[in-house]
Amino acid sequence: MKFVRLGTRAVAVAAAALLAAGAVASPAAATETPKPKGNKSLAAVLTSDKSGFDRNSKDFDIVTAALLAVLKAKPKSPVGVLTDGSKPLTAFVPTDAAFQRLVADIQGTRTWSSERRTFNAVAGLGINTVEAVLLYHVVPGATVDRAAALKSDGAKLKTAAGAKITVDVYRYWRSKGVRLIDADRSDRDPRVVVFNVNKGNKQIAHAIDRVLRPSDLP
Repeated sequence: MKFVRLGTRAVAVAAAALLAAGAVASPAAATETPKPKGNKSLAAVLTSDKSGFDRNSKDFDIVTAALLAVLKAKPKSPVGVLTDGSKPLTAFVPTDAAFQRLVADIQGTRTWSSERRTFNAVAGLGINTVEAVLLYHVVPGATVDRAAALKSDGAKLKTAAGAKITVDVYRYWRSKGVRLIDADRSDRDPRVVVFNVNKGNKQIAHAIDRVLRPSDLP
């Protein structure tokens, strides 16, 4: 049997290769610690858009104005949780078009008003009603991202208003979507159109195409 004398460099290279192989094979070494969630609040996200009322019906100008109106009239409102990013929650945020649909339904017209007129109509319902509607869109205590939502078919989520909404996961084409069943049985239920607003933080939001209704409107 012949013994081959390895040089110092060859021994070092072989040792490094063995260590690398061991690291790859070790499950513990491959496990990554999840990053802690940030504390950026949803209120900070909403108010970062300085455009105000505009013609972009896919953003959140009306709900932002409604939030600020409630906090101005009632500084200690439970809606204030949206300003504290250390408090985990999931919010379903109606787009401007969602509020325009709501006002058109209430007024019995097929014509959508401008965002400013829509907000004025919403504010005209009274600050307590606006507060109750906003709270009906907030699920406190849990950060439910898209992946978790798609696994929550049939789950009943208790909102900050006290009432519950039901998650309905449905299929379309080769994908899945999320619909929220509210207290109104005579109108189409809201659907999530954008997931994971403010992703990576304790407060997360999903945009919806209709306003959740805490009561059965005619």
